[in-house]
Amino acid sequence: MQFSWKEAIKKLPAKARDCLRGAGRRVRQAAEGLPPLPEWTVFLSLPLALVYYEFLFKLSTAGRFTLAGTVSVLLFSLCYGGVLCVPASVPRKQVHRSRLLLGLLGLTALPYLIEYFVYRAFHVFYDLNTVLGGVQDAVGGFGGDILHLIFSVDGLVHIFLYFLPALVFAYLRGSLFVPRGNAGVLLRVLGGAAAAFLAAVLLVAASPLQRRLYRQDYSFQSAIREFGLLSALRLDAGELVFGTPVRFDMEPPAATPTTAPESEPTPAPGDEPAPTPTPAPVVYAPNSLDIDFAALAATASGTQADLDAYVATLTPSLQNEYTGLFAGKNLIFVSAEAFCAEVIDPELTPTLYRLATRGIRFTDYYQPASAGTTGGECANLLGVLPMLGGRSMKNIPGHALPFTLGNQLNALGYYGMAFHNNDYTYYDRNLTHNALGYSQGFMGYGNGMEAYVTDQWPQSDLEMIEGTLPLYLDHQPFNIYYMSVSGHSPYLLGGNAMSVKHWDEVQDLPYSDTVRAYIAANLELEDAMAYLVTTLEEAGIADDTVICLTPDHFPYGLDIDSGGLGQMKNLEELYGAPVNDYLYRDHSCLLLWSGCLEEREPVTVSSPTFSLDILPTLSNLFGLAYDSRLLPGRDVFSDAEALVFDTSHDWKTDLGTYIAESDTFTPADPDAVIPEGYLERIHSAVRNKLNYCRGVLSTDYFAHVLSAQTAAP
Repeated sequence: MQFSWKEAIKKLPAKARDCLRGAGRRVRQAAEGLPPLPEWTVFLSLPLALVYYEFLFKLSTAGRFTLAGTVSVLLFSLCYGGVLCVPASVPRKQVHRSRLLLGLLGLTALPYLIEYFVYRAFHVFYDLNTVLGGVQDAVGGFGGDILHLIFSVDGLVHIFLYFLPALVFAYLRGSLFVPRGNAGVLLRVLGGAAAAFLAAVLLVAASPLQRRLYRQDYSFQSAIREFGLLSALRLDAGELVFGTPVRFDMEPPAATPTTAPESEPTPAPGDEPAPTPTPAPVVYAPNSLDIDFAALAATASGTQADLDAYVATLTPSLQNEYTGLFAGKNLIFVSAEAFCAEVIDPELTPTLYRLATRGIRFTDYYQPASAGTTGGECANLLGVLPMLGGRSMKNIPGHALPFTLGNQLNALGYYGMAFHNNDYTYYDRNLTHNALGYSQGFMGYGNGMEAYVTDQWPQSDLEMIEGTLPLYLDHQPFNIYYMSVSGHSPYLLGGNAMSVKHWDEVQDLPYSDTVRAYIAANLELEDAMAYLVTTLEEAGIADDTVICLTPDHFPYGLDIDSGGLGQMKNLEELYGAPVNDYLYRDHSCLLLWSGCLEEREPVTVSSPTFSLDILPTLSNLFGLAYDSRLLPGRDVFSDAEALVFDTSHDWKTDLGTYIAESDTFTPADPDAVIPEGYLERIHSAVRNKLNYCRGVLSTDYFAHVLSAQTAAP
């Protein structure tokens, strides 16, 4: 839908329209009487406009100001604005120079306006990789929401505010003589721009946090908050064009706590107990492949050699008492659209509650969100964070993917299929999901799923399960993947078929209509899981089937017209607590269940876990041959250290939580003694794991690894 200023102005209240027209007339009248302004004021127009854009953008999105960040944004903006003034002074004719400057004022507002609406819709900024790799799909899926945002009063006001410098210049253009810059003027302008840039870089270097976020721990999200949108785009464009060197830190060794043994009373003569035979300790083998990564690094070059050298420094985690617990069983893996732990309720969602409490319980689970649904699938299925944004999954066709569950179980003769009840070409799933190793391929709406689900929005998870379950039920062992869609936004009765279907079940809940509509949409997933479990039990294979269910991301569609952290009123209502950092925003749930687990003692995982831990944990539970050093997550039952992290370098361990944006560490136990050097060691570990994720996604690294394994005698 093409934007029209006339239509937008018509939507404004009559008083607002009259006010705008009156203001325009007064500005014109005032401008006609103004003398021409000195040329130096014109050369400040773009720098000042960029400063205005940056601070308006920060106020309307991230909203967090620090002294160092504010000064950095100011200096970088003055630099970019000064550089942009140069081409505006090149044309010979005054009218052309004036039009070019006006055009630059309008064009520089566009990225701010686009990212503003993206942030309001998805609560994340879209880096260039995501814009190039997936924005058309994301915007297509949220097209109605974004149009609603644009044509809301708030959206129209922000459009006006972002184009205000261009509008003011257009009104004043008759009184503003845009000089043709001579060599002396241009040198002074460029010199001022260079001085501003140098001052900004020196300020960044003087601040430990900014220095780390500018280079070592760079992320697009953090760069916007600390250095401004244009600086983030500049740094991101540099990574896109020149590539990002994959550098790894030498991680300090973990401190081993030592405690003195407690003294025991010496027994009196004759009271010595009879010696008890000591059972031989169980010796577990490492989860690793027979590959000499140090030797492999010597034969490689570039990023792959760096990855080899890094992996060579890692110690594989050990197998354990849970190794092979699910060996030979069927697997059904569900990535649930925008699902969260707060939906689970013993009365409202009894089947989901059963899966969450009578299987393996995860009490501190996280699903980091940075690239929407495709980023969540990247973490769930590939076991790496989407460091290439929207291109992370789109890069995988043609790459060797030996450790996906599709490929690992397909090699054991499993019958495999992947399903999605929305458009089968969305996010290129017709290519990416056929590359995941499922033996029978991928089916979505448009290449088979339309035979089973109704054409509505969103489509029914229950209909998908009902229609597809007969396709594989008799092909044991089977390995099935579902990407659901019933929990998708918008969460309102006017545009969500699932919310309408289940409204009677939620209308008396003590929430706002938006939150009730969200819960109602997710009740279709409850019905789907109830049908699935019942059918498995009736077929007598529930004990031989594993269900793994986890979200793709937090429900960002709840606050489609709200700001960022601290302003997500619907999400906070659902969570029952303020949402002031990304880790808490992304807390979620992992449901891992099999009928056979209900006969065992309950198993609870209380250490911090996240989506990257799913692949190594399932690989160990199914007794698969994999190398734990090649997956940045951990088998949660192994001896590996618990570590949750996201693309912004926030992290959490058993000892505490670190938030990068505020550079704060909060111990889990206020009385605990944190080992010396602990924070720096975890910083290095997180940095290395993120660089490893980037290297794996940007190169065909596992093909390189497999070639070494094949060449081994």
